[in-house]
Amino acid sequence: MKETTYRAYVEILREELVPAMGCTEPIAIAYAAAAARERLGCLPEQAVIAVSGNIIKNVKSVVVPHTGGLRGIEAAAAAGIVAGRAERRLEVLSDVTPEQIQAIGVFLQQADIRVEHLDTPHIFDIQITLRRGGDSAMARIVGNHTNLVTLSVNGRLLVDRPCEESRGSHKTDRSLLNVQEIVEFADMVEIADIREVLDRQIACNWAIAEEGMRHSYGANIGKVLRDAYGASVHNRARYMAAAGSDARMNGCELPVIINSGSGNQGITASVPVIVYAKELGVEEELLYRALAVSNLCTIHLKTGIGTLSAYCGAVSAGCGAAAGIAYLYGGRVEDIAHTLVNAVAIDSGIICDGAKASCAAKIASAVDAGLLGFQMWRSGNQFYAGDGIVKKGIEDTIRTVGALAHEGMVGTDREIIHLMIHE
Repeated sequence: MKETTYRAYVEILREELVPAMGCTEPIAIAYAAAAARERLGCLPEQAVIAVSGNIIKNVKSVVVPHTGGLRGIEAAAAAGIVAGRAERRLEVLSDVTPEQIQAIGVFLQQADIRVEHLDTPHIFDIQITLRRGGDSAMARIVGNHTNLVTLSVNGRLLVDRPCEESRGSHKTDRSLLNVQEIVEFADMVEIADIREVLDRQIACNWAIAEEGMRHSYGANIGKVLRDAYGASVHNRARYMAAAGSDARMNGCELPVIINSGSGNQGITASVPVIVYAKELGVEEELLYRALAVSNLCTIHLKTGIGTLSAYCGAVSAGCGAAAGIAYLYGGRVEDIAHTLVNAVAIDSGIICDGAKASCAAKIASAVDAGLLGFQMWRSGNQFYAGDGIVKKGIEDTIRTVGALAHEGMVGTDREIIHLMIHE
């Protein structure tokens, strides 16, 4: 592997595996709201929250952390306005006090808060305008959760960047990723180069999975899976990942290390690999290398799909987790490639209808599909080119899945948003 490619892979992991508290779309709203509030310099009398349809879809039903159980766009914006710290970015609501939680409720009752469906060509678009008296401040995020493209006070631009979906905080070229070099990277990486970011992922994502199993959150998918199907390693991988989502989608205030902009994807790409590593009793170094495979395969699959889509992101992460588990069992490039092909053939097409309790069940399904894809290959079975969307070779199959999700499901996404807005 070229030194430049090696360094790029390390940097991709550092860019992608960052902490976030709460579902990342409402947190992005809170971040924009906090940025605008700081520039306004006071609590606004009016807040106009204009967002793209995919933001409406992904914020509508999810609990915003540190709000006392409030849900939705207005709650996310109010939390950012009253208590957010913009410099914390995706941890903007990490330091909310009990007094501020009460103040968020008061603000929601007293302020003029309006939510508008933004007419925009961008899938990910948040524009928040705050007003008090004759003063105003506006913040806009486009493309990804922290890509602040506009910040203004009374019409004076403080930040003015191009509104492009591809721009943002990620500087490293994701097109460098391919399965052969992902495995090569995992084999050769100096653990010191990835230890810090993966230690944080292991600690945070395992903690929220355990929290989801200890307490009642949402539909309790993790507990249902455990109680219905037992504690085999296969089922533990499913129920621990689902439990993390149970907690995260329903107000748990523990941070998660995200992958491809999503905490659910971060949980799905990591927790099943940790479960299998514990079961197999592998050395810590092998777990790090397997997590590198899982995370990078997830990012690779998700790159062509885009940040938000009608295609459930947990599918990509479930495939990535299976690739990481295959690596734990000694799998090489061929084994991991066939595991990925089998897995995407099984579960591609699960729709994303926003962040909410049922995400945990979709995660369980995605992990199950990934593990089935792995067991198919171990037993000498596979899907072949021409079987539906499967192409010859893993890279062509990944490109096909990206086209299916990014272009093919545009109409599906539009109809999902229509159904959710016009209940």
